[in-house]
Amino acid sequence: MRTHVSLADYTTLRIGGPADKFVEVSTEDDLITAVRDADTAGEPVLLLSGGSNVVIGDDGFRGTVIKVATSGIRVDADMCSGAMVNIAAGEDWDGVVQQAIAEEWSGLESMSGIPGLTGSTPVQNVGAYGHEVAETIASVRVWDRVLGKVETIFAADCGFSYRNSRFKADPSRYVVLEVTFQLTLGDLSAEVGYAELARVLDVEPGSRAPMAEVREAVLGLRRSKGMVLDPADHDTWSAGSFFTNPILDTPAAVPAGAPQWPQPDGRVKTSAAWLIEHAGVSKGYTIGAAAVSSKHTLALTNQGGATAKELLTLATHVRTQVQHSFNITLVNEPVLVNCSL
Repeated sequence: MRTHVSLADYTTLRIGGPADKFVEVSTEDDLITAVRDADTAGEPVLLLSGGSNVVIGDDGFRGTVIKVATSGIRVDADMCSGAMVNIAAGEDWDGVVQQAIAEEWSGLESMSGIPGLTGSTPVQNVGAYGHEVAETIASVRVWDRVLGKVETIFAADCGFSYRNSRFKADPSRYVVLEVTFQLTLGDLSAEVGYAELARVLDVEPGSRAPMAEVREAVLGLRRSKGMVLDPADHDTWSAGSFFTNPILDTPAAVPAGAPQWPQPDGRVKTSAAWLIEHAGVSKGYTIGAAAVSSKHTLALTNQGGATAKELLTLATHVRTQVQHSFNITLVNEPVLVNCSL
């Protein structure tokens, strides 16, 4: 247990004030014990995964921050049912994707290069380039802080939707311990449904491609948008996409010229990046040391020494411009801790 630890050192934005208490746990038992002890003491708890989808306020966190560093991967594979892969919450996500490709477990390759840890993926229902983890998650094992016991929650009960889940909806209840993925066996990817990725791979949308090639294509696209972390490049000091793509009630609500993707429930998704650009917010727009990425308008970046206040002032400006231009309210994707828009 340490005190007054700077949380900026544990986030991809490199922003955040100090934690009153900070503990890093490397085993599942220690993770459960740390959460249970803080709950018993009535202390606020912040579970910190890879720090890639969070904005922590300049005043830090008044309570106990628990850094998840558990590890372990267990596999049960056969040609009939595929690979059931059980992954500890603290395993690096991109490392998992790399291993899946090496072992010929298909289904995760389009999510290459996403920073963070595996335990966060079901919380946010992480996704990219036409796929999301909800498609391959079989179950999530959690510590239920209300019932005080370990439970296994199967995919059908996880409440997955676009960048959402029951774990995100009730963040003070569940601690993700392990995620089980059911993946098909083979060296070909899941269907390439995202048009931009299909163009780079030179394949027809809906077809498959070698997983290793899909990974390289995805990494190339992400790098071009500043979405692969590079300590030397401030344009990658971000929380990834700061806003989710809006889902609107009808196609008529989509602004003229904006991309649109029909949803199964009849609604339609449009592009937050398009809305931002067409609302007059340019790449590189700066407030203090916080800036819209020069590579992609969805990434709000720390150009060196930015504060949470500056970053959120920039986010508010972006959201306001889109609201005024299109009457659409953008929703932040990162979790806001001790700060708000």
